[in-house]
Amino acid sequence: MRKLLAALLLAATLTACSSDGGISVRPPDVQVDTPELRAAKDRIGMLDCEPGTGEPVEGGLPDLTLPCLGGGPDVDLASLRGPALINLWQARCEPCRLEMPALEKFHQQYGDEVAVIGIDFNDVQPAAAMALAEETGVTYPSIADPGGDLMTEEAFAIGRRGLPAFLFVAADGTVAGTSSGGVDSVTEVKGLVAEHLGIDLD
Repeated sequence: MRKLLAALLLAATLTACSSDGGISVRPPDVQVDTPELRAAKDRIGMLDCEPGTGEPVEGGLPDLTLPCLGGGPDVDLASLRGPALINLWQARCEPCRLEMPALEKFHQQYGDEVAVIGIDFNDVQPAAAMALAEETGVTYPSIADPGGDLMTEEAFAIGRRGLPAFLFVAADGTVAGTSSGGVDSVTEVKGLVAEHLGIDLD
């Protein structure tokens, strides 16, 4: 009987390891666009997500549309074009909290040359995610993945291994590289951009 119940639970819910080693169970419907989240986003000054204009390309991001955290346009990931740095993070991820100020500084200094896009990855706590963004002063946009849709996408395999993590998207839409996160300075971010995108920022 216990085995049957366990099997039914597994079939009914998808699970994923969280950053603290626990298990997060995804409920069927997590709201990432509510009046409270919109108010917090306005208060923070977080930018809306910007849908891209490209078509899917081989070696690019998956043809998958996700909502914007705190309201705003949905984004078809395959339409995005770089140069861009995509940061995978989560509300309860302590290393994410520690590196987000450095990413915000990079965004403020170099966002016109290399876009910074967050993805609240496999996260069922949008209110906590927005609180973390406010705590760390983040204003770059974040796409939301409350259903864990990206967990099965090969392009995001690095996120399954642990957060925070980075994907680097080239101008032609291909994923030029990935890297584990944990940066603590703009200099480190610039080094990753140079390594994966071939862009040297002054």
